[in-house]
Amino acid sequence: MPRPFDFRTSPQDDACHATGSNHKPQTTSHISRAWLLLPAVALFAAGCHTDMWVQPKYQEPLAIEKSPNGAHVFPDSSVARPLVPGTVARDHLETDDAFYTGFENGKLVDKFPIPVTKELIMRGQDRFSIYCVPCHGQIGNGQGMIAQRGFELRRPVGNYHTDRLRKMPIGHFFDVITNGYGAMFSYASRVEPQDRWAICAYIRVLQLSQHADVKDLNPEQVKELNSNPTPGTPAPAGTEQPKQ
Repeated sequence: MPRPFDFRTSPQDDACHATGSNHKPQTTSHISRAWLLLPAVALFAAGCHTDMWVQPKYQEPLAIEKSPNGAHVFPDSSVARPLVPGTVARDHLETDDAFYTGFENGKLVDKFPIPVTKELIMRGQDRFSIYCVPCHGQIGNGQGMIAQRGFELRRPVGNYHTDRLRKMPIGHFFDVITNGYGAMFSYASRVEPQDRWAICAYIRVLQLSQHADVKDLNPEQVKELNSNPTPGTPAPAGTEQPKQ
């Protein structure tokens, strides 16, 4: 017998009764989940700034220039002026040409404009390993991994141990790092002047390491060299100690 109509029931309830199921739509739980998502949506919306979109700006400077009220736009269609020649940015007063360019009186400097210390050389080794080793190699012989893996040029990657580069003024290396050379691009935006000189100092260390003369060592250094030979390597000529 059909049961009396009950205003407290809904079509979904009737369906549940008909199938014998106790399941009812989880409307309340869905609403709860929606409320839980509101803080995340609000946080996301708070991070969206439209200041740059809605700020006053000139979308079509050429059209504005031709308009009756476009007199404030410059003849070259620019809405701003370039820096005045000679403008110096704050904290960037570069009056020391030797330090900032590697040149002095129009010539490459042949002396370091800063003291060469152990700390400077160690810093140079660190920077050299990051920026120079991929092409120039660990010892500066131009046999880095990039050079070994198909980087073919009309002129090979620089080898610091050639007579030409060994005799080159130190300012040359600073200038190359600053302005680039051949296929090498400028590293001025990546390496600060102080670090460029540190790299130059380490390049001189590499050059000396491959062309050092035992005669330049003092007796204590010769003794230390003989007491710590590289396994399987004969002692350098001229360092043999007389037998007792």
